[in-house]
This record gives sequence, structure tokens and C-alpha cells, in this order.
Amino acid sequence: DIVEIQRLSGNAPWEPIVGYSRAVKAGPMIIVSGTTATDDDGRIVGRGQMYLQARQAIANVASVLERAGAKLADVVRTRMFVTDMGRFGDIAKAHKEAFGENPPAATCVEVKALAHPDLMFEIEADAYFSDAGSAPATSQTVQAKSAPARKAKQTAAARPKKPAIKPKRRR
Repeated sequence: DIVEIQRLSGNAPWEPIVGYSRAVKAGPMIIVSGTTATDDDGRIVGRGQMYLQARQAIANVASVLERAGAKLADVVRTRMFVTDMGRFGDIAKAHKEAFGENPPAATCVEVKALAHPDLMFEIEADAYFSDAGSAPATSQTVQAKSAPARKAKQTAAARPKKPAIKPKRRR
């Protein structure tokens, strides 16, 4: 089967400098790059306010997911990077407000700094969107195994193998 790959750009000023996409949609997966609290013009929102930055960054994730045909409820994993773990309550509040009914697997780690000194919060998200549909004609195409073939391989790999030699009993 052919899996369409669609690359979506965003508003972060670092994308053209570093050379990355805001999100990449590959089949049913949408992987969202580290996303910070920037507005539509790329300006930082909520300087000095962890909760506002977390809310804005998550809203930016929601926006790019929507462009890819998905929503926050489709997110299966988030990774949060924060400059002050002492403000974890603000981070948790924003995350729970956004994902409350559909909580993803999540990780939060404290980092020394982010891409700009005024940034305090960054989030990555992985979404599984079962109605992947087709990507626009501008996407790149690569060959990949079909979902049934992947599932069969994963199922076989998950089965415990019988030991070749039975362990000896201790008396």
C-alpha cells in the first residue's frame, strides 16, 4: 500500500531557519513538532505566564491538527518541556482543560531553556487519526507495509515464544 505523507507548516519563526515542519501526517499518524506559545504572526504570547503559554501552545497544536483533519481528542501522546517545574499546577491545568475527556499518555520534563528566553513551555503531540483519507497532491509518497501486514507482524512478535529447553526443577 502507498502511504501519503503531508507536511504542514506553521507560524513559528524557527521553522524556515531549522528546516522542519510543524506537523507531518503519515497515514493515520500525525506527529506535531515541539510547539510553543506563538500567535498567528509568530509573536510570543503570555510572557512570564506559564498557564497562558501552555494554553496557547496547546491551541496551536489543535490548529495544526485541524488542518490535518484531526482534533485534540485524537492525540495519543504529549511531551511537555518546561523551564520551571515549580509551575506544574499551571501546566497540568491547561493540559487537563484541553485533553480532559480524552487524556493522552503524557510526559513533562524540566529543561534549562527553550528556543527564546521568553518561552517557558513547549509541547509535542502524536495523534492517531483513523480516517486518514488522502493527502493533497503536493505531498510526498513513500511505500509502506499495509496495516493488516503490520498488525500480523506485531501480533506474532507479541506472542511469547516457547523455550527450546524446559527449565530444571529445583528440589
